Amino acid sequence: MSQISLFETENNQSQPLAARMRPRNLDEYVGQEHLVGKGKVLRNMIERDSVSSMIFWGPPGVGKTTLAQIIAAGTNAQFINFSAVTSGIKEIKTVMQQADRMTALGARTIVFVDEIHRFNKAQQDAFLPFVEKGSIILIGATTENPSFEVNGALLSRCKVFVLHQLEQGDIAKLIRNAIDDPRGFGDMEVRISDDEVNALAAFANGDARTALSTLEMMVLNADHSVDEKTGREIVTVTPDDFEQCTSRKSLLYDKQGEEHYNIISALHKSMRNSDADAAVYWLARMLESGEDPMYIARRVTRFAAEDVGLADPRALELSVAAFQACHLIGMPECSVHLTEAVIYNALAPKSNAMEVAYMQAAADANKTIAEPVPLHIRNAPTKLMKELDYGKGYIYAHDTEDKIADMECLPENLRGTEYYHPGNQGFEPRFKERYEAIRKWREEHKKK
Repeated sequence: MSQISLFETENNQSQPLAARMRPRNLDEYVGQEHLVGKGKVLRNMIERDSVSSMIFWGPPGVGKTTLAQIIAAGTNAQFINFSAVTSGIKEIKTVMQQADRMTALGARTIVFVDEIHRFNKAQQDAFLPFVEKGSIILIGATTENPSFEVNGALLSRCKVFVLHQLEQGDIAKLIRNAIDDPRGFGDMEVRISDDEVNALAAFANGDARTALSTLEMMVLNADHSVDEKTGREIVTVTPDDFEQCTSRKSLLYDKQGEEHYNIISALHKSMRNSDADAAVYWLARMLESGEDPMYIARRVTRFAAEDVGLADPRALELSVAAFQACHLIGMPECSVHLTEAVIYNALAPKSNAMEVAYMQAAADANKTIAEPVPLHIRNAPTKLMKELDYGKGYIYAHDTEDKIADMECLPENLRGTEYYHPGNQGFEPRFKERYEAIRKWREEHKKK
């Protein structure tokens, strides 16, 4: 393999931890199972050394450059590494001419372009004819949507692989690997609690490079001592070290564990108890520990219907608006939108009538799952359906004087069942009044 690249392969302890711990093969690679898991398409292409032109698209620190390095280490082709920041058209054309000569000799050339979205149209166009005629295999990496940042003609000749943000468990695994591996801190005894590892994994927010860089800072700044018996260096990472290196306290929080459910329960029950201050505190605990704001927004939206409901219909509108804000702008800006929704729901009048109504109806639905829909409220789009009395006896409510039809809409064995039991908070007395008036009308006009 001939390689023109900036990749370093030797174990150089002067390199940053993230560089030293860069996976050397697919077995060391963490995350992106949908692409490099056993039997997945990208893994098969790499293992068979049959890669084609492709674009890796994903957020920072998820393994785009690492995959390129793994390809470089395993391919029989010449591997050329370009930086979109420092390379111009002149450099591109020089390398492309070299690739042409190698193709004539029967050799392949793989060109890796990091941050390909930084190349302008002219620079990207310089690759196009060589990709088209097969002189090079182009591998690009980008954090931006390639649909907008890569020329259409070039993009159409590349397979786009989407890399996802790493899960907290993936990051925690990388941290522990770095602690145990001789390329990292395996020659030392690094004492760091599971809570601190999980807090660091949450702090990294899916970015492996951030996690390893922060771990390195913690180890360098932690207390160092020597075991008198073994002579081995001992490094003890404390919560204070964590706070200094991340500018935040090490909060006990695991997005997949018990504490995750404990704290979301605390938020929900604080709002239910109309305790706005406690609700905001638990909200902050989750956000500052790295919780996905979209998860919190979904829970707050659920609360608005389950615990406020028609006592204040505005609660659901505001909660959905906060959900949309979280989706559009993310953290940290969306923290204020969530705070607004949480406080509003906490102070709103409460009613669980929606939850009670649904649960009672669901119980009946499960018991009567095969109960037929009454004929008079079935649609009859065909002649046969009309002949079978579909829609016969249906009364269009808008044509009646009171806008209510003297017509039963429940199955026969559930007639007269009440599911909605409105309370007396907020706006709900208005709905209660209307609901009771409708039921009274039905009793008075019930067909004899």
